[in-house]
Amino acid sequence: MTANASTTAATGRLITFVGGDGAGKSTLADRLHQALNHAGHEAILVGKHSTDVPRDPELSAYLDRLNELVYRRDARVAEACGDHYWLLALASWYTLQDRLVIRPALAAGIHVVLDNAHHKILARYAVSPEVPTRLTEQVFAYLTEPDLVFFLDIGAREALARKGSFTSLEAGHSGGGDEDFVRYQDTVLNRMREQAARGGWLSMDVSAMDRDQVFKAASTALADRLHLTV
Repeated sequence: MTANASTTAATGRLITFVGGDGAGKSTLADRLHQALNHAGHEAILVGKHSTDVPRDPELSAYLDRLNELVYRRDARVAEACGDHYWLLALASWYTLQDRLVIRPALAAGIHVVLDNAHHKILARYAVSPEVPTRLTEQVFAYLTEPDLVFFLDIGAREALARKGSFTSLEAGHSGGGDEDFVRYQDTVLNRMREQAARGGWLSMDVSAMDRDQVFKAASTALADRLHLTV
């Protein structure tokens, strides 16, 4: 246990991860979550399928049903519903997860490692002509502000080499070829870079870094910015 981990902070810290598909967000989030707990900090990992509301099975079941509607649905149904619907459905999911899971944990002094934060959704909708940018920003405006945002910056071609395959959504439903993925992902990535510049995110160029190097750089940032040593 580290010297600074003997007491629990009055409020927890919210640590989020942003980046294109294949950047390594989930890998880093999981590793930092484990490292925080091993170092004596109390932390939870929250992802796109996290539906457990402590000591409340009814709310957990409700959150799980919403998750099923948003993330575990037929592709044909998703396409038929359209962009406006999915923006509001995603906003509902993130709002409830924030209210029922994230905020109570932070209030209890538990650090939250949030994988799959909403910022990538903002970037995707920013390149869509169907939905006004202002509306997209407004529906997510009331989510808890993170204490630290890690932006894993990697070009789409490098990300594709790591992933090996991709879904239609990851290509923006623009086609099934590699170039469709690269073109769409690079466009979304440029929007994320704009968000990073405005929001003071910690940008990390991970294109030439292995997993251990990424983890070491992230651990150093946790110590420097949030005084959390792992």
